[in-house]
Amino acid sequence: MDLPVMPPVKPMLAKAAKEIPTGGVAYEPKWDGFRSIIFRDGDEVEIGSRNTKPMTRYFPDVVEAARAQLPERCVVDGEIVVVVEDRLEFEVLQQRVHPAASRVKRLAAETPASFVAFDLLALGDEDLTGLSFADRRARLEDALADAAAPVHLTPITHDADVARSWFEQFEGAGLDGVIAKPLEGTYQPDKRTMTKVKHQRTADCVVAGYRVHTSGPDSIGSLLLGLYDDAGDLASVGVIGSFPAARRKELFIEMQELVTSFDEHPWAWAAQEAGTRTPRSGEGSRWNNGKDLSFVPLRPERVVEVRYEHMQGGRFRHMAQFNRWRPDREPRSCTFDQLEEPVSYDLGDIFGA
Repeated sequence: MDLPVMPPVKPMLAKAAKEIPTGGVAYEPKWDGFRSIIFRDGDEVEIGSRNTKPMTRYFPDVVEAARAQLPERCVVDGEIVVVVEDRLEFEVLQQRVHPAASRVKRLAAETPASFVAFDLLALGDEDLTGLSFADRRARLEDALADAAAPVHLTPITHDADVARSWFEQFEGAGLDGVIAKPLEGTYQPDKRTMTKVKHQRTADCVVAGYRVHTSGPDSIGSLLLGLYDDAGDLASVGVIGSFPAARRKELFIEMQELVTSFDEHPWAWAAQEAGTRTPRSGEGSRWNNGKDLSFVPLRPERVVEVRYEHMQGGRFRHMAQFNRWRPDREPRSCTFDQLEEPVSYDLGDIFGA
């Protein structure tokens, strides 16, 4: 492979904002998938992840799509996504990352991936990273003028009102916000020069356990969260963490009065399986097979309000953030009914925008 921009390349990033910015920017939907940079030099194709780790072996279907749909020599920044019916499914996408070649081949056929392109770093012998985003986008549109599924060109608008409507509507198809890109900005790897606006909501959850922090056994690493389902069972929905060091030790002391045995806990089965599975499923950590996922059970008596972006498969899509304690809430009142559900939206309409 001999390209003007060679792997590894860390993709350009975005900083978070609460409001959609205006002035001198273009807007794109924020896709919920694996950020990827595809390098193609003839039949040679490499896929680099956000942290520059190679993803090529996990997505043979994307490799074939790149050979068929991308320019013969190019470097394209985008997102690998998996579509199930009419929406993105991140959990299904995660399953594509598997060590067994036979499993990878089977999943590529059963849950094929798509590639959504949104930037062009190189074309032919030209390094385009020094051009403005406006120029790179124009070159990308020309380069992908004849591209067809499963390669897509992300929609773009210069109208802030349209971007706001995308923010509200596209979530129903599994997207998680809007990206604003400076029109005059050059491509700056690993720099947060763009702006992302993501959905933020709150939920009252039951604290049902904790894991200790790697710094020591007297510090809280994360608190396990639960919500009651229609059958009255406490379902695990995620965790909160990212506490300051001093607060981790304070929380450890505060939680001790709630420590109980698994025999008296709604997740009692975990007593025999601690360290090999989470309360959610029979799998350990997909990203760290050696990670100890055991936890200390707590009586489900404390309620915490957390901030979250959206739910996926009955779980918080990303780690939730601590907002405040809710001593006024009865734990049994913390149910899935409180969660806001986005209005459904056809993903095909986004690809065709």
